[in-house]
Amino acid sequence: MKDLKPHQIVTELDKYIIGQHAAKKSVAVALRNRWRRRQLEPELQDEIAPKNIILIGPTGVGKTEIARRLANLTDSPFYKVEASKFTEVGYVGRDVESMIRDLVELTVNILKGRQQEAVQGKAAKIARERVLDILLPSPKSSPAFGSDTGDDASPKPGDKPTEHTREKLGKMLDQGKLDDRKIDIDVQEKNFPMVEIFSNAGMEEMGINMKDMLGNFMPRNTKSRNVKVKDALALIAQEEAAHLVDMDEVKNDAITLVEQSGIIFIDEIDKIAGKDKSHGPEVSKEGVQRDLLPIVEGSSVPTKYGTVKTDHILFIASGAFHVSKPSDLIPELQGRFPIRVELSSLGASEFSRILTEPKNALVLQYIALLRTEGVHVSFTQDAVDKIAQIAVEVNSSMENIGARRLHTLMERLLEDILFDAPDIENPFISIDAAFVEKELIDIARNQDLSRYIL
Repeated sequence: MKDLKPHQIVTELDKYIIGQHAAKKSVAVALRNRWRRRQLEPELQDEIAPKNIILIGPTGVGKTEIARRLANLTDSPFYKVEASKFTEVGYVGRDVESMIRDLVELTVNILKGRQQEAVQGKAAKIARERVLDILLPSPKSSPAFGSDTGDDASPKPGDKPTEHTREKLGKMLDQGKLDDRKIDIDVQEKNFPMVEIFSNAGMEEMGINMKDMLGNFMPRNTKSRNVKVKDALALIAQEEAAHLVDMDEVKNDAITLVEQSGIIFIDEIDKIAGKDKSHGPEVSKEGVQRDLLPIVEGSSVPTKYGTVKTDHILFIASGAFHVSKPSDLIPELQGRFPIRVELSSLGASEFSRILTEPKNALVLQYIALLRTEGVHVSFTQDAVDKIAQIAVEVNSSMENIGARRLHTLMERLLEDILFDAPDIENPFISIDAAFVEKELIDIARNQDLSRYIL
């Protein structure tokens, strides 16, 4: 993170997200401030709270994409959750603390995977030796299961295995000459009955711990499997890699990483904001806000890996705020999101750029997909502009879903080509404005058709 200056973060986000410079600037500064905080002395570090952000804007303008790309850019623990999934404690629904537990779980799995990759070489060596032990048993053990007695390197009954024989067999194993030979290996498996655990809001962690506890009590049996040598090497290496992982280190690192670098993206926060808080569902909405408040302010959340402090987790919230507005949130929660950025609606020019400029641009995706069938599709600029113009028209006449409308239009536009691609005679197709108009204009102008098709 120390190499990522704010303007570099914005430049990287520009590769995937068109426009919305103010939002990119805000998240870049918030991210850089986290690195700055870690350079300070410990006493001052604890005093500096993260500057949480609310992204305000209609759907499909890039709010979620900004947060997602930001997490990928910094390799920070990242978790996205919809605020509407939560309900006040005591009601049916999820407890707000579950998002912290989910973030920790994700981080543990990522770090565990990285450790397994790091020890893969050592695990592969252990697997090699174990397979050699099976292929070349000691004099006291029985002959190798499934060994091919026609191979000169294989031991015969009564022979005393020597280092020379093992070395010769090892070379054959490394060269892949024994890959298709079948051997018997013992694989560990857990045998425990199916147990359904029903947990109320706030009880997810108890359910998880019950499953773990039952797993620890149940005996681990070994099952003999007859597999090819190459498959045995992979299975044993995977099992050994899991044993080599230091789970205590993984748990401690995961908690530290979450506490210092974690990012939680709370989408649809406007769904828990309401004007009339006196009765009905509005009471529960305010209850969710009050349950959310201590998490955002900073509290200790128990997880099965240890207690996690949320004081320095960065919270990025977003919402369209069509019906409500940020001021409808309870004042205490508003105060914990000091940075508010309004994202602008997208027009035809932005849609044209979204179709072609980002690294994952829709036009490039479809060109690449059809190329797998040997079909070479090209788009003229006027075709791209026409698609963008139709997207704006459909969004204005119906529900405005922003750039997501482009996905529907592109799929509809290329439906016949995608269907006929394996058998198409002319592999070179040029999409121009006339083609776009022919395929889309009637549907776009017929609101009844648009409502169901686009």
